Amino acid sequence: MPAAPGSAEEAGAAVSGSVAAAVLARAVRVVEPDDPRLADFRDLTRADRRPDRPGGRGLVLAEGVPVVRRLLDSPYPMRAVLGVPARVSDLAADLSGVDAPIYLVDPEMLAAVVGFHLNRGVLASADRAPPPALAGVLGSARRLAVLEGVNDHENLGALFRNAAALGVDAVLLGDRCADPLYRRSVRVSMGHVLRVPFTPLRPWPGGLELLRSAGFTVLALRPNPPSVPLTDLDPARLPRTALLLGAEGPGLTEAAVAAADLSVRIPMAPGVDSLNVATAAAIAFHHLRGAPGGGALDQAVAPSLVQRGELAVGADQAGGGAVLDDPAGVQHHHPVGDLHCGQPVRDDQRGAVGQDRA
Repeated sequence: MPAAPGSAEEAGAAVSGSVAAAVLARAVRVVEPDDPRLADFRDLTRADRRPDRPGGRGLVLAEGVPVVRRLLDSPYPMRAVLGVPARVSDLAADLSGVDAPIYLVDPEMLAAVVGFHLNRGVLASADRAPPPALAGVLGSARRLAVLEGVNDHENLGALFRNAAALGVDAVLLGDRCADPLYRRSVRVSMGHVLRVPFTPLRPWPGGLELLRSAGFTVLALRPNPPSVPLTDLDPARLPRTALLLGAEGPGLTEAAVAAADLSVRIPMAPGVDSLNVATAAAIAFHHLRGAPGGGALDQAVAPSLVQRGELAVGADQAGGGAVLDDPAGVQHHHPVGDLHCGQPVRDDQRGAVGQDRA
């Protein structure tokens, strides 16, 4: 139904139309596919490769209106926008304050430039930004995803989208992970890879000790027993968690699992041995999101800290538990083994299979 004359809806439409007209007026119409101003968008299979790869320029490329919006709202410095007039007009409000060139082309010209038909109708390019410092990430995050060997760009993009949706504060990249800013990863993530902070974790897997020193419980997701069922974990006792995820097929290395506090699994129907890594991650993220956060140390990860020798265990005068002396000299009572719901954590469930972390 058209807006009534003189209504707020009509006024808003008029303002929107004037913004779009202003953006289109300053845009540059390009008619030659080999125009050097379009170099960022030429041959997209190469333009987004990292600078250390053959032909790579290290650009961040966003495709489609929603993803371009997220790029504009990200820390990555904008370089240029290329699109058909209708899609650029859709982005007018977002582009009105952006000091970057905007190039207009028709659909055939767009296909000639990028090398294939692009039905999303608009792209934007940006420079890469330095990754955030690990110390800053660990200081502010409550939920982390830690990846090892996740080298499929589509899985990586889907994982970032799930992380954004389900309360993961940052992603840490261990050995052999794909580039999160590869164009396909950005597209599959719907641009959320541009808003979820990520940074390398080195050395690997020794860097996991830095997480535990910051108060995180490191959970290695593995599909088979003796990993404990994820549903047995009580998220309320895990105020800070780092979920360790490996690639489909090989999964996590034994060295990475040995560096974790606990191996967990998603209970599945008989005959199904595993899930897609992004799907498995989403299930785990959702379960761990149930934690209210801010719990005291002794209500959360004391069993694993005791095992690592970071808390001293004394006899509980009342029985049924332990008296925990934290480094500040304060004593706390903690029921033994209640990291997950009513089930003591067996030695063979900590870290690598059959190995107790000394």
